[in-house]
Amino acid sequence: MILQRTERLLPLIVVMCSFILAACERSPDAQSTKAGELHVLSWSEYIDPAIVTEFEAQTGTRVRIDVYDDTESMIAKMQHQDGDRLYDVVIASDHAIPVLRSLKLIRPIDFSRVPNAANIDARFRTPGYDPDGSHSLPYQWGTVGLMYRKPLPEGRDLSWDLVLGERATGRFVLIDSMRDMMGAALKLNGSSVNATEAEALKRAADLIVAAKRHDSCLGFEGGVGGKNKVAAGTADFAIVYSGDALRAVADDPSLGYGVPVEGSIIFTDAMTITSRARNEAGAYAFTNMILDAKVGARLSTWTRYATPNAAAKLLMSAELLNDPAVFPDEDAMASMEFLSDVGDATIAYDNAWTDIKTR
Repeated sequence: MILQRTERLLPLIVVMCSFILAACERSPDAQSTKAGELHVLSWSEYIDPAIVTEFEAQTGTRVRIDVYDDTESMIAKMQHQDGDRLYDVVIASDHAIPVLRSLKLIRPIDFSRVPNAANIDARFRTPGYDPDGSHSLPYQWGTVGLMYRKPLPEGRDLSWDLVLGERATGRFVLIDSMRDMMGAALKLNGSSVNATEAEALKRAADLIVAAKRHDSCLGFEGGVGGKNKVAAGTADFAIVYSGDALRAVADDPSLGYGVPVEGSIIFTDAMTITSRARNEAGAYAFTNMILDAKVGARLSTWTRYATPNAAAKLLMSAELLNDPAVFPDEDAMASMEFLSDVGDATIAYDNAWTDIKTR
């Protein structure tokens, strides 16, 4: 069961086979892209390097990928450092799309130049973060959860209280991402990850500050940094993104990953084309290639994130498709929420985050 990101979880839409059969395998721009460079801004460790090499060979275009570790720094770079001119393609989290769109930093998609968009699962075509589906193309989706070294402490469930509050235990890493970190604390307190009430935000901030001051806290890291510490054995727990953790889990059976019992955040990351992209043809060729069925299957097999590409799922292994850590079941999905744009309450979140970092 996969849900679009809205204020509340929506019913599933049936996937129509015609969307899959209509998919085209090559981009009309792939042959016409002039030799040059394509600049991509993305989360770190988020694409199989072999896919980049293949794109470069097909188009004669060199791909340069810059990475970011949290949405707030990405938006700042886009808004204040001419990011819409520096980059051609930006892979952004769902709740950032409305912000980028309102700031006119991304452009409407010309779907005639992305024939492989026909491969997109119907439920991802008009998501809550892009209601008319005009400014983004889904890339991957996943969850925020806990990576840990086995076994869990005796008598303890996989809960946010392993890293937050009085019951925090072992060496742990907090995630250096405002909405994701606040979301974990809000969930532990029984609130929505999109809560805007002052008291709920204060309680969440106090919980994070208490965890930050815990003797066993190793500080804040991006999702990859936290994953690396658990994988190296220097931490026992870390708040991370599912795919980052699951690549490490696949290599080391002493590691685990899961969504805490209180629930968590589910997210979609999407491809956008910047408003002042200098390599427009290359941007369309790249996004179309990512949505190719075979490339989409390879991408998710490498990242260990779930794919929004219906045609790609037909080519993926049963092992991956049946892994509940990659594709959560309905019970798990019922306890998860998508982050939404909290509007004017963004200032309250920013103030809470500043308080967390400076206390």
